[in-house]
Amino acid sequence: MKIGIAADHGGFDQKKEVFEYLKNNGHDVTDFGADKFDESDDYPDIVKPLAVAVANGDIQKGIAICGSGVGVTVAANKVPGVRAALITEPYSAHQGVEHDNMNLMCLGGRVIGGVLIKELVEIFITAEYVEKERFQRRLRKVQDLEDEYRK
Repeated sequence: MKIGIAADHGGFDQKKEVFEYLKNNGHDVTDFGADKFDESDDYPDIVKPLAVAVANGDIQKGIAICGSGVGVTVAANKVPGVRAALITEPYSAHQGVEHDNMNLMCLGGRVIGGVLIKELVEIFITAEYVEKERFQRRLRKVQDLEDEYRK
């Protein structure tokens, strides 16, 4: 699977671990930065290239990490076509994909530990969207919101 990953300084160490975990499990992983630990970096700058790649279909799923996960979630969702959510537990990691076609998972590097992060990543990348009519109807409504406010 083609997966993209990005993190600011708040998730930099976790990004390195997740990147290696995914590579070691046979995934095609693109690192969108940050390239070095720098407390002056800003999460919108870091998550934008990842979110654009997800929206364009250049990668299948994205993972963004900042200190709390909130900042990257807010920024990623500004890119039309991105359906990002802050995930802290296993149920939402799969349900967000299965029901809402979540394509970018956001994590808090200062909030949850490395073992849980890897578990959530595994659940997220293996989950598949369930094409039920009610889910599709809801996604069309989300798309309508994007279209309405993009004008």
